[in-house]
Amino acid sequence: MTLETVAILSPGDMGHSVGAALREGGLEAITCLEGRSARTRRLSESAGIQDTPNLEVMVAKADLVLSIIEPAHAASLARRVAVALAAVGSNAFYADCNAVSPQTSKEMEAVITGAGGRYIDASIIGGPPGRGAPPPRFYASGRHSPLMSRLDGMGIVVKTLGNEIGRASGIKMCYAGLTKGTSALHVAVLAAAESLGLSDELRGELSASQPDAFRQMETGVSRIPSKAFRWIGEMEEIAATYQSLGVPPGFHKGAAEIYRLLSETPYASERAESIDEDRSTAQTIEALVELLSRAEG
Repeated sequence: MTLETVAILSPGDMGHSVGAALREGGLEAITCLEGRSARTRRLSESAGIQDTPNLEVMVAKADLVLSIIEPAHAASLARRVAVALAAVGSNAFYADCNAVSPQTSKEMEAVITGAGGRYIDASIIGGPPGRGAPPPRFYASGRHSPLMSRLDGMGIVVKTLGNEIGRASGIKMCYAGLTKGTSALHVAVLAAAESLGLSDELRGELSASQPDAFRQMETGVSRIPSKAFRWIGEMEEIAATYQSLGVPPGFHKGAAEIYRLLSETPYASERAESIDEDRSTAQTIEALVELLSRAEG
């Protein structure tokens, strides 16, 4: 199977870094920026990702399409790409790398396969490549998943999980259920303490008896509003996954509401390159509590 050209939809925070890493690995990276923001266009250009005029031209050129977008938009993007695949008669591989439930992934498989494409269930754990941290892990499953192994070592680590669709998306649902679920819990606890006038007292207790959790709160919470809009749908997909398994989904439905509130704070307009690194956790929580107070009033 030829793998020379990889399309990235969309070259945002993660996508443009993946595209840059694949280019360094010797592959051509392309995209379709139709309808995308000026920021996404700048990121794409900085990574050397080639723009194409529309999805039909993109899928005609691409051997593999990597879908890396907000989970809430994953299914609609798969449908749009399926129309393009059918229009040009392409049998390109399509890897959905988003934080979606196994059921959502299976539904997208039917859409892509029905249009003549070849579907790969995938997910990403870790931050963007090339930023000094360990490379992100791309999990892949489904009968076409061995193709993803060709990307291993190109700034990312690829782990295949067999031929069953849903295994790669499933591990993301479990992992993010812990990591982002914990972050939502931290925000909820701090907001409650602030509303009770007990912030200083709680921080004092946590710093003494729960130093690891306290450190996570103090260093991570202020970055969350910039990402919260993406994590709402992710928590909803996790809740749906757990509910389908008989695991109570309420916790992650609540986490989705926490992220929805954070996405309405003044700090939600920030992006990775514009976050105020000097803003404290306390200031972030105060903004959230003020939003809650206005809602109650």
